[in-house]
Amino acid sequence: MAADDRLEDDELARRLREAHRRVRVLPVADRERFARRYLAICDLAKRDPDRAAARLEAFLADLYGDSDTPGAQKNASGD
Repeated sequence: MAADDRLEDDELARRLREAHRRVRVLPVADRERFARRYLAICDLAKRDPDRAAARLEAFLADLYGDSDTPGAQKNASGD
């Protein structure tokens, strides 16, 4: 593994920890939905860190309410 790869992995790990902190304090109904998505991203990070980073971006945007996807706030809880 190249040194640059390690730096990217550290950044992904830092952002995953940040997401975990945010999910942990959500109300129960939201926390369950976001926790499932978060765990799926963590699992993906083991196999494909680049794709996990992209999914984490979308996840954080949804978590912060910054999603630019039309109707993002209207999605069913099953995603």
